[in-house]
Amino acid sequence: MAKIITLKLNSDFRRVYARGKSYVNPALVTYVLKNRAGICRIGITTGKKLGNAVERNRCRRIIKEAFRQNQSLCTGGWDIVFVARQKTKRQKSTDIEKVLFAHLSKAGVIKQAPQSLKKSGVVEQ
Repeated sequence: MAKIITLKLNSDFRRVYARGKSYVNPALVTYVLKNRAGICRIGITTGKKLGNAVERNRCRRIIKEAFRQNQSLCTGGWDIVFVARQKTKRQKSTDIEKVLFAHLSKAGVIKQAPQSLKKSGVVEQ
């Protein structure tokens, strides 16, 4: 299992927000921007409107696990920022994985469907 490389600097987040393309769903917002590093880096944002620290951390864990399932399918170098929304709290990582896959494939980050989504019938084989 490869380690997930994260965005840590505020300037990186602001660059992705300003120049990146966004994809919106009631459960998740995804910002995507091509980088020169040649690796996929992610950042996860959870605001205080989501609830207390326990709920915010659960949202981060759910999003990180959903991305981990699709990380090996990422092509090229991308900076990706995921913003959790109110519905994220009530979803499982498999539900978020479907949303995340739709956003990343629409953006061109992922070229092929993972086996888990093919088996569940979400994506045609």
